[in-house]
Amino acid sequence: MNNETPVSQPLYGLLHTDVEGFDVLAEMALDMRSSWNHATDRVWRQLDPDLWELTKNPWVVLQTVSREKLEGVLADPVFRKKTEDLVQSRRDASQAPAWFQQTYPHSSLTCVAYFSMEFMLGEALPIYSGGLGNVAGDQLKAASDLGVPVIGVGLLYQQGYFRQLIDRDGAQQALYPFNDPGQLPITPLRRPDGEWLRIQLDLPGHAIWLRAWQVQVGRVKLYLLDSNDAANYPPYRGITSELYGGAPHQRLMQEVILGVGGWRLLAALGIEPEVCHLNEGHAALAVLERARSFMQQTGQPFDVALAATRAGNLFTTHTAVAAGFDRFAPGLIEHCLGGYASNQLGITLQDLLALGRRNPDDPAEDFNMAYLAIRGSGAVNGVSHLHGKVSRHLFAPLFPRWPVDEVPVAHVTNGVHMPTWDSAAADDLWTRACGKDRWLGTTEAHEQHIRALSDASLWQFRQAGSRAVVEYVRDRLSRELAASGEAPEAADAAKQLFDPGVLTLGFARRFATYKRPNLLLHDPERLLRLLTDPERPVQLIMAGKAHPQDREGQALIQQWMHFIRRPEVRSRVIFLSDYDMHLAEHLVQGVDVWLNTPRRPWEASGTSGMKVLVNGGINLSELDGWWAEAYTPDVGWALGDGQEHGDDPARDVAEANALYDLLEREVIPEFYTRDEQGIPAAWVNRMRESMARLTPRFSTNRTVREYTEQHYLPAAAAYTERAAGKGVIGVELVEWRRALDQKWAAIRFGDVKVEPEGEQHAFEVQVYLDDLDPKAVRVELYADGTDGGVPERVEMLRVGQPANGKSRYTYRAGVPTARPATDYTARLIPYHDGVAAPLEAAHILWQR
Repeated sequence: MNNETPVSQPLYGLLHTDVEGFDVLAEMALDMRSSWNHATDRVWRQLDPDLWELTKNPWVVLQTVSREKLEGVLADPVFRKKTEDLVQSRRDASQAPAWFQQTYPHSSLTCVAYFSMEFMLGEALPIYSGGLGNVAGDQLKAASDLGVPVIGVGLLYQQGYFRQLIDRDGAQQALYPFNDPGQLPITPLRRPDGEWLRIQLDLPGHAIWLRAWQVQVGRVKLYLLDSNDAANYPPYRGITSELYGGAPHQRLMQEVILGVGGWRLLAALGIEPEVCHLNEGHAALAVLERARSFMQQTGQPFDVALAATRAGNLFTTHTAVAAGFDRFAPGLIEHCLGGYASNQLGITLQDLLALGRRNPDDPAEDFNMAYLAIRGSGAVNGVSHLHGKVSRHLFAPLFPRWPVDEVPVAHVTNGVHMPTWDSAAADDLWTRACGKDRWLGTTEAHEQHIRALSDASLWQFRQAGSRAVVEYVRDRLSRELAASGEAPEAADAAKQLFDPGVLTLGFARRFATYKRPNLLLHDPERLLRLLTDPERPVQLIMAGKAHPQDREGQALIQQWMHFIRRPEVRSRVIFLSDYDMHLAEHLVQGVDVWLNTPRRPWEASGTSGMKVLVNGGINLSELDGWWAEAYTPDVGWALGDGQEHGDDPARDVAEANALYDLLEREVIPEFYTRDEQGIPAAWVNRMRESMARLTPRFSTNRTVREYTEQHYLPAAAAYTERAAGKGVIGVELVEWRRALDQKWAAIRFGDVKVEPEGEQHAFEVQVYLDDLDPKAVRVELYADGTDGGVPERVEMLRVGQPANGKSRYTYRAGVPTARPATDYTARLIPYHDGVAAPLEAAHILWQR
């Protein structure tokens, strides 16, 4: 940043800023790197061990510690030297060339702006609800590790997502504690004169003022906006009060602030990203504001600006059902964005609505944010191999007459940030096997190193994890029971529950009906027999929230609570309330088997099961999301037949019984079958293969490298090319598309001839292009893929020029006789250098 650019300054409040050495501690406390690099933990533990264990928030510890304590530790030369060394190490790490700089030293990619409604970085910053935030936070951390030039853009919520309390009747209660900005590891962005940086949005009616904040995430920055500014009209102050809460108007305004306000914040900071990564459709309005900014810089109209800028936009969808996309009524779009469209984009309301509709001419159709994101992006991806396929079906209506396999949705399978989720014991084990910097570069060698670990060392490591999770859940449950008003005897008894030597299953996720969290409860008596077998007992840890408006999900929680409170069950199953990142960390580090039971294909990816991999846990999951591509019989267990059955109750019954069978016949016997050293050899072999093969593959290290190489670098190059010369290529593309729109209806196929020619079928087709430039289209032969393979596409070459000014062109191509000629059909599609069809031009004409 230059001297005129806003800077981040700490919001110290009443802190002891005059104490020598305080600034060093503040620098460490305000870096979220401490959420995965635990070198600084001992500093905060030394200042206040109880508060540190309770909050894991260095900034709160630093603010709460007494002046006397602070001066005392900082007067200790050993402590001072330790903190100064830690800060210097942090600074050195942030400046050192990382994987990206070493691999692409001359890259023109300088900035990727990653927009997301939520980010899960650590419990110190509770601005997330679950999986989407998990993906966003873990990818920011991996970008920091790898040196990929990413910045995050999100919202700061005054209450965040709700906190869960289970009452004495087993019902979920929702609480909304206030996020005091002064106690969060964030800093306000201020102008050089000390004035707080504020972004103004002139929509709708009253001006909306947005405050800007910065979060340090290693070498990456996350910028957050909130509307709780005293200058705002009172209802607007609450727009960013609650994550995923409120009426549709509030949700839409949150997305306006994220997309429009977020891009304006980057402009105010002097940041000009080549790439804009939209993490789900909530951020889609950023494509409009990016286009508006380009219009302002170049003087081009909106359609040219969108054509130029979309090449640098990437849309990642996480939704597996059509009902999951954000939709808003046309009247609401008009109220919130009508003036923005006409006054700032220079387009009509109908033009705007068309960008978010399947049928632009249907005045009743809602505005779909995912459709806007697709029409404003140069690439689209799902978050697992299966989800890519599902998404192609979901978005097929936008690409009529195109084969579903060619609907332009690729996939990059999610991963998790392994340094965040590994236990201290796992970190030690992996460090010995693969080195301290194992997640900072490529990971191909990790598999052979983990395979070299002995059975004894792996089983000892696994037993340590079991002891740790049992100790944790005993303490947490005891505190929860006391807080909920249970008798002191019940809270004390909880401290004796569970046995580290017993097989421990974990099930923790959002309680939604499609996730089938009650599948294990289909036959309560059979489950009880599994849990209480005197020779081979099982214990189960449950956790999860249901959305406050999801009554069915809440009923599933209550069903579990009623089962757990049966006297014969209490010692074998526990439900831990308020499932959050802190609880998730402990569970994935200690459970033996992670259960996941969604209805296929409604789990787009799922990341919870990935977190147990680094810790030696084993997955038993439906063949959905990531597990559909990860599973082999030697790394875990699979539920289901790999097919889709909708929400058929009979299928639920069949899979519940299959789950009981798997546990009874395979999982439990394998865990308890020990050799002469007391080691379950088959179990350890499965654990080793899971760790070795799956951990590197499903880490964000791999995910972020794939995004960088498959999307960020190409998108940056494409945007740079289109933006050159004030968008001259954008002008060309608009004219090309306009010609296609005007003349496509007149195009037709003429005669088609097929003749044998050696070992080929020789095709010759006549095409009438009216007066459309033949360079604007491509003629090809198409055949469906065989045995599940990719479709076959063979370009046909234009032969000569039409005579006497006619528009009839002849195209020829040959295909092998290995397939019948009747397998092939001629088709005509749009073509322009550097343009992705059908994403940017969905016309298609088939030979009849």
